[in-house]
Amino acid sequence: MDYYSSHINKLIEQFSRLPGIGTKSAQRIAFHIIHMPKEQVKQMTDAIQEARENVRYCKECFTLTDKELCPICANEKRNHKQIMVVENTRDLAAYEKTGKYEGVYHVLHGAISPMLGIGPDDIRLKELIQRLQGEVDEVIIATNSSLEGETTAMYISKLIKPTGIKVTRIASGVPVGGDLEYIDEVTLLRAFEGRVEL
Repeated sequence: MDYYSSHINKLIEQFSRLPGIGTKSAQRIAFHIIHMPKEQVKQMTDAIQEARENVRYCKECFTLTDKELCPICANEKRNHKQIMVVENTRDLAAYEKTGKYEGVYHVLHGAISPMLGIGPDDIRLKELIQRLQGEVDEVIIATNSSLEGETTAMYISKLIKPTGIKVTRIASGVPVGGDLEYIDEVTLLRAFEGRVEL
């Protein structure tokens, strides 16, 4: 039984298609938008439309940008000889928030997953290998600690090592504030193996 008019139902349905948005959240967003001033709604829809039309991949690192080069690749102060490989643009943003990394990135837009039918040709690996033809001292692999992320890291490592370029993997292990008794064995082992001298 429909509780709302067809326009409201349509709006709720569209919002519920977004990742992480369930029916209740979609209803809240829909009613919030219905009660917004019309000018604000127009600004929001214009921003969505403009982003969809103008955002594209950076020609160097393949993050999302509205210019030919993203601000990181265009920045001459960044260390272009150090490339951090990440799975998606959100991972890049997470590292940028630390304010400590001064190199550049390469965004794969996915990870190798034979179970899902995603192979090396389905992510931006060819483009990474092309970038390595230039002056590159180190490739930092910062894929997730999932099975797919580990598979991707191993594959990239095997591709790059013969070139003589230094390949490193980000450390992983016990999260800050985590209780050891609740952490799985693989994470504890990685934390132990990645220990550093104090």
